Amino acid sequence: MSGVVVGFSVIFSIVVVGYLLGRSGVLGPGAEQAISRLVFLVATPALLFDTLSRADLAVIFSPLLAVAAGSALVAGVSYFVLARWWLRRRVPEATIGALASGYVNAVNLGLPIAVYVLGDATLVAPVLLFQVLVLNPIALTVLDVSTMRARLPGGHRRSRLTVIVTPLKNPILIAALAGLLFSMLGTNLPEVVQRPISLVAGISVPGALIAFGLSLHGKRALQRGISPRRDVALAATFKTLIQPAVAYLLGRYVFGLDGHALFSVVVMAALPTAQNVFIFASWYTRGVVLARDAAIVTTLTAIPAIAAATFLLA
Repeated sequence: MSGVVVGFSVIFSIVVVGYLLGRSGVLGPGAEQAISRLVFLVATPALLFDTLSRADLAVIFSPLLAVAAGSALVAGVSYFVLARWWLRRRVPEATIGALASGYVNAVNLGLPIAVYVLGDATLVAPVLLFQVLVLNPIALTVLDVSTMRARLPGGHRRSRLTVIVTPLKNPILIAALAGLLFSMLGTNLPEVVQRPISLVAGISVPGALIAFGLSLHGKRALQRGISPRRDVALAATFKTLIQPAVAYLLGRYVFGLDGHALFSVVVMAALPTAQNVFIFASWYTRGVVLARDAAIVTTLTAIPAIAAATFLLA
């Protein structure tokens, strides 16, 4: 359990720094949006390229990847369907909620837990690769296309070619594909190029957490009249309960996992909503409060969820 405590302590500490910066006002107005843009356009693409260019692609074909993909898709798609049919949400908001339901915090919490609880940092790789190579492109494409008209003056439509090309210009997708290509080819960048990329990549996780902390200043989670409480509750239920349960069922009864391997996939699925979802929501200006509150709620509920998984399966 010490690894869980360490992981959550890291997150809360950096979020508190962001909150205190927002409360003090030393960064000036618009700091949250500026940091979010820096993370989305520069730091996260650098992190994805740096990670994937050196990844062991053999993990892509492992049962761990299949369980991570299956559990995330079940949670996310189920939320999307309910949000559209029951809550009557528009596509961008339903997409952000779907991400909040299945997109796990694989880096800044997953890595500490993989090291301190599971004893193997590489266990986070299948989750990270699926989210980067499959979940990100799908979600960002949907967000690009569904918000495109709203971002045009007067709500005019763009051409079909523009609709097709726009998602391909997304820096996160470009960086992920480039990193995967370098890994497949076994190519390494010159150190004079790789080191700056690695340094910029280091901004992504703390930058996202600081932006998240800034967003908390002057706001309360689940505030009546502001927070979409039903959406948050639905996303938290899928993230904390449904996704780990699906991971357990897939791991044990479909892929025959047991022991430490089964414990690992359940713990990875029980991780809270990643701050990346808040960054995406801020960039597209859709579902921002939903993403923020879902991250807060699932971070709190993940503690007993992971503790229960540790007690039952470790």
